[in-house]
Amino acid sequence: MADTKFDVVIVGGGPGGYVTAIRAAQLGLKAAVVERKHLGGICLNWGCIPTKALLRSAEVYRNMNHAAEYGLTAEKVGFDLGKIIARSRKVSKKLSGGVGFLLKKHKVAVFDGEGKLSGPGKLEVAKDGKAVASLSAKHIVLATGARARTLPGLEPDGKFVWSYMEALVPDAMPKSLLVIGSGAIGIEFASFFRTLGAAVTVVEVLPQVLPVEDAEIAALARKQFEKDGMTIITGAKVTGLKKGKDTVTATVEDEKGKKSEITVERVISAVGVVGNVENLGLEGTKVKIDRGCIVADGYGRTGEPGVYAIGDVAGPPMLAHKASHEGIVCIEKIAGLKDVHPMDKNRIPGCTYCHPQIASVGLTEARAKDAGREVRIGRFPFMGNGKAIALGEPEGMIKTIFDAKSGELLGAHMVGAEVTELIQGYVVAMGLETTEAELIHTVFPHPTLSEMMHESVLDAYGRVIHI
Repeated sequence: MADTKFDVVIVGGGPGGYVTAIRAAQLGLKAAVVERKHLGGICLNWGCIPTKALLRSAEVYRNMNHAAEYGLTAEKVGFDLGKIIARSRKVSKKLSGGVGFLLKKHKVAVFDGEGKLSGPGKLEVAKDGKAVASLSAKHIVLATGARARTLPGLEPDGKFVWSYMEALVPDAMPKSLLVIGSGAIGIEFASFFRTLGAAVTVVEVLPQVLPVEDAEIAALARKQFEKDGMTIITGAKVTGLKKGKDTVTATVEDEKGKKSEITVERVISAVGVVGNVENLGLEGTKVKIDRGCIVADGYGRTGEPGVYAIGDVAGPPMLAHKASHEGIVCIEKIAGLKDVHPMDKNRIPGCTYCHPQIASVGLTEARAKDAGREVRIGRFPFMGNGKAIALGEPEGMIKTIFDAKSGELLGAHMVGAEVTELIQGYVVAMGLETTEAELIHTVFPHPTLSEMMHESVLDAYGRVIHI
């Protein structure tokens, strides 16, 4: 057993943990990462990256099936699910190796195992029940991420009922699929399997599909999902699953208590995630747990001196980019840098990579009004944009929300082609505290999809040009 001293030890090598470690090294701190399975975490290995690889294959397949619309010929278009999955895994493996290279480059020590607090400034590392190392550090950052939430009676079994893990590596293409939950994870998988030909039904307990998004944008997305052949049931819950020889029958109950049954080959449970707070040695510490996540302040500090928490384990929004930035804020505060500010969670963008894509930042229209804001709202449809028409992607909209008195950009919401690449423009604008005046006088390149961002701002102030 090694007794190794560090300035900071990070438990978890995901997008929060490894970024924290690299930034610590840049600041001259001796850092170590403890990772039990995959460098890069769930995001890189079983989440963000592999799902995007799958969705890219589905996008290419969709375009091939519409080749005639572009004056092209593609005959006998098909797909090999095994090769699609293999490509996805190859992409993840390559990036996971890249994380290892970056940590080595910055001289960050990596310990293979699970970390557990064993006293002030102490951490025990074990692998398969065997001790690996005893580490000491003045600062210990918990970045252990989250896992799929399970509901009683709807637990994944790896065969008929999948979590996102099984959905990423299916052994066969299901002819029919039920997705429970319409958040980003559920909708992305629903979109992938629907594009490849599965009959897909999505059940959402809340009244709105994509519940965290602006209602108007979610309604437009739903319309497109249904146009593509997806069945969406909102305001309903799955109360039970009955497994047969080759199928699963789900009992669905609506808000009025009316029950119906849906029989499918496979079910994906996508009802959210919960923080990995177990087996960390938190017992006897002042670290508090609330709704399955560690309570931390804007700098990642918990109630226990010297113990910090960042990323998914520290609560929503559970996004990789939020985890990375939280880690940087945390370690820069630890290092004593000046002008370190807590992250403004209202300025964290969210992206869903289904078809059509959805992206947003800031307040929805409803939240802005609930906060007592008087608002000005601008909208611009994809069908009014030359680049969107040229791409053959005329469905979508960009919506902007401003404070009517100050001109502050409160929120931006998009649905349509490539909006996940456009949203950063509004994120930067919000970060710079830009008002409508600066945006109106910004020159956007033509022909681009980004012109719609400008037009949406113009529309909020009665100056829209192309509609």
